[in-house]
Parts: sequence; structure tokens; C-alpha cells
Amino acid sequence: MLSVVFLSILTCGVALAADLDTKGGKDHPLLSRMPDFYIAEYKDTEFDSYRFIGQDKKPVSIEGRKYYILYRLNKGGAEPGELKIRRNVQDALKKIGGKVVFDDNFNKVSIIVLQKEGKETWVEVRSYNKMYKQTIVEKDIMKQEVVANAESMGNDINTTGHVSVYGIYFDTGKSEINPESAAAISEIAKLLKGNPGLKVSIVGHTDNAGERDYNMKLSKARADSVAKELISKYGIDSKRLAAYGVGPLAPVAANKTEEGRAKNRRVELVEQ
Repeated sequence: MLSVVFLSILTCGVALAADLDTKGGKDHPLLSRMPDFYIAEYKDTEFDSYRFIGQDKKPVSIEGRKYYILYRLNKGGAEPGELKIRRNVQDALKKIGGKVVFDDNFNKVSIIVLQKEGKETWVEVRSYNKMYKQTIVEKDIMKQEVVANAESMGNDINTTGHVSVYGIYFDTGKSEINPESAAAISEIAKLLKGNPGLKVSIVGHTDNAGERDYNMKLSKARADSVAKELISKYGIDSKRLAAYGVGPLAPVAANKTEEGRAKNRRVELVEQ
């Protein structure tokens, strides 16, 4: 009889532990929780906005699917310290291409931005010793609905000697071309095949987020990827192509807004 009572108490204890999370509460797919924490508050809104602090330390309003998750420390759990909480969130997102755009030790807040799989995800974490809050907004990246065709590219090159090509996509910090880029690259190939004497420099550009030396290398690696795609997939002669990277050195818009930074992240074709 005693063993039955003990089993009942044990089972009840497990059930109570499993019920600590608020109803419907769950971790965001990008982030697991810190050990010994449970979800005290949770809200998932299909479309909303939130004011984050951007790269320039100014507020920026981001719209999209919004999550709010408040974690509290389990009773008797060991306090990790607020800095460890923020660093863990930062490190987890940096491993998959996220960038820390704002970090304030005084106010105990960090902002991390991740571009991946067609989404730009903004994460704010505010940490304390026994609790922390995550506000996450998944913003759909606006795709270039109309990709410049070979004819318009050729007209720009004939007129100005160069053309900016949008619609070539890369994950943040990566140089591998995303599949959504096929339409734009096929038009470049069409331009080159239709003008056999045309030789171009493929020039990669970035915004000014992050260190300059890193962006210089990244922009060159992205230009290399475009050249390799044209050679391997479309049969363009490698002697007609040269790849360069100028990082953030030739912006076409101010880097003070996300819209401006998006315009600066581009590939250009420059007639040799």
C-alpha cells in the first residue's frame, strides 16, 4: 500500500513539473530555453509591429509575426546571471548567421537580426537574474517581384557602363546563392549569350553592418559564386568574367534604414 501511495505522489510531482509552462506556451523554433526556466507568459500574434533598436542605435519599427515569451526561473533553480542569458541567446543565433546589432549591458538588452530562408527575424532579449523576456518578430523579406531582364540590363550597360542586379539572394554572412536567385542569374546569362563580345566584372556589394574587412571578403566571395554559377550552369566562358568585392564602399543609399541597407546589398555588372 505504501508503494502505491509513493508512486501516486511521484506521478503527481511529474505532472506538476510538466504543467509549469503557461497554457499554449512554447519555445521559438530558433531558440531553446535556458535550463531550469519555464514559460510564465506567452503570446503569438500573426501580424503586429515592435520597435527595436537598430544598427545605428535608433528605433526601427519591424512588422510581421510577433512572439512574446517571458521565462521565469524554477523554484530552487540555480541563477545563471543575466549576462550569461544574453550571451547564450546571442551565441545560439550567431551560429546560424545572426548578427548582434545592439547590445547594452546597462539596460540588459540585446538585439540580434537573422536573415534565413526568406525571413528576416529580429530578436530582442531582456535579461534579469531570475527571468528573461524574448520579443521576436519574423519579417518576410520583400522579394524583387520584377527582375530586370536581359534587354534592360544591356540598355543600362550601353548607357552607363554598369547595371545593378537585384534578385540575387544570400543568407546573412553566407556566399552560397539561394535558389530564389535563379531568375536573375538566368537573365544575366541571357545577356551574355546575346552579346558574345561583352565582358563584365561582377562586383559584390554589402551594407555597412559588421566589420569592413569581413564585408570586403564576403562581397568578393558572393561575386565569385555568381561567376561560378554562370560558368558551370550556363556555360559562360570564364575569360569573359572577373569577380570583385568592394564591401560597403560604394553605397547607393544611406545605411541608416533597413530599406537603404537592402538597396546596398547588391551585385553589379560593370563592362570591362
